Amino acid sequence: MGSLALSRVDVLDQPAPSIAGEVARIAREQLAPLAAGIDDGSVYPAEVLRKFGAVGAWGSHVPHEGPADLRCAIQTMAAIGEVCGATAFMAWCQDTLVWYAANSTNMKLAKRFGDAFSTGRVLGGTGLSNPMKSFFGIEKLKLKGRKVEGGYIVRGALPWVSNLGPDHYFGTIFEREDDQGTASGEPGIASGEPGTVMFLADCSDPAITLTPCKPFLAMDGTGTYGVQFRDVFVPDELILADPAGPFVKKIRAGFILLQAGMALGLIKDCINIMGEVDGPLGHINRYLPQQPVHFGDLAAEIEAETMALARDPYNEEETYWRKVIALRLRAGEASVAAAHAAMLHCGARGYLKGHRAQRRLREAYFIAIVTPATKQLRKMLADS
Repeated sequence: MGSLALSRVDVLDQPAPSIAGEVARIAREQLAPLAAGIDDGSVYPAEVLRKFGAVGAWGSHVPHEGPADLRCAIQTMAAIGEVCGATAFMAWCQDTLVWYAANSTNMKLAKRFGDAFSTGRVLGGTGLSNPMKSFFGIEKLKLKGRKVEGGYIVRGALPWVSNLGPDHYFGTIFEREDDQGTASGEPGIASGEPGTVMFLADCSDPAITLTPCKPFLAMDGTGTYGVQFRDVFVPDELILADPAGPFVKKIRAGFILLQAGMALGLIKDCINIMGEVDGPLGHINRYLPQQPVHFGDLAAEIEAETMALARDPYNEEETYWRKVIALRLRAGEASVAAAHAAMLHCGARGYLKGHRAQRRLREAYFIAIVTPATKQLRKMLADS
């Protein structure tokens, strides 16, 4: 499938450092005061997300005349993640929504939503946790659809979809009840096409119900809901790909690579935390086996490999795909290790409920378990 180049606002043509720099400034000035509220669920930072979009945060990875480059999007997400891991996750949600629309060959959908998503005028996320698990034999698809005139009728429920609200959109996949497919041995795609269809879900549809989730360990302000589809009519204008299989194979590397931004931002702030306590505690912290310099070197290695892979997200070689999976696994494990080390360096002061070291530890565990989770990544490597 050919990618569809979407129009961009002028700010998206700025060089990458200016976008990441502007995002970092907004994060320091406007996001940092909200981080604790986002963590405990009292704040969903919609306006800050829109401000990020206004300076180009969500549009730099839009394909331009064929090729796509994810480097700026990852750097931007990392800048957000240095301040707030929950918002970096929402950045990934928005970036994936843009990624879906930008790669769809549905011209009506691209024209209607391309700039709206990439500028942040319309916010949303991704409902591919269940489909990504289903493609690797971990779960069955939870949404079912049947063809009707002008579209599909979809029913079912997704337990967790993030960066949502009553006027938001997200991309997800259903299995056709009227044309069942069978899975093939190729990992990462729903190969029973035309058994699966990917589409945009409109949260304002009265047949779609958003139900708040039970409180999480962290990151409760991420607009995460259970989503119920009660015979929702999905018009052809909202179909991203039919069949979904080839489309998922095209976008899967970008879907996973973009998550590296969450990890890189969190690791860098964990290094900062360790540095902040070096003065009062350095004399005793030097006996700890993991030091800031170790994580600085590790972050540099992960970033260099990420930037190399992010230049070519449409690479179809299996060796490339394995590198993407292995990098994502390494980034998640490094996040947990860095946050663990930051807690040990801070000692009792990091154990205070309001200290960001323990927030970082909770956020790090999320990076390790968000789809594709550590155990799924290991299964993917074993199966490939």
